[in-house]
Amino acid sequence: MNIEIERKYRVTDTSYRAQATRCTYYKQGYLSAAPAATVRIRIAGDQAFITIKGTTTGCSRQEYEYPIPVADATRMLDSLCQSGLIEKRRYLYPYAGHTWEIDEFMGDNEGLIVAEVELQSESEAVQLPPFIGREVTGDPRYYNSCLAQNPYKNWEEKE
Repeated sequence: MNIEIERKYRVTDTSYRAQATRCTYYKQGYLSAAPAATVRIRIAGDQAFITIKGTTTGCSRQEYEYPIPVADATRMLDSLCQSGLIEKRRYLYPYAGHTWEIDEFMGDNEGLIVAEVELQSESEAVQLPPFIGREVTGDPRYYNSCLAQNPYKNWEEKE
């Protein structure tokens, strides 16, 4: 079974940019954002994927991801996905044995920056980089599928 174990945090500043090893533009949308199974279409740089994710329990969930042709992904984003596409720049930042993924959101989610780190187990200890703020693991507002439906620009309380 494919299990994703991930912790997510708000980011307090952009100091990670100086040490980032890569920055990739992402565009993604959702065929389904149901709590039991989210189905995402994503273009990441010059590659595309369809991803199915199950319900989150703690900081774990089932995840299945498969490559698809970019042309097919583009058509699905344009015609099949629910309204509210996500656009972001993802930076990869190596730190203390982990690779952090820092997402700078664009469009209706402009101003939101979130960092994620994937773990081998839910109990794995992780050293936090200096730009990490409050943990938001498990807060559904920060799920990309929720940001597509209720973008950051609409939030009443912004940390």
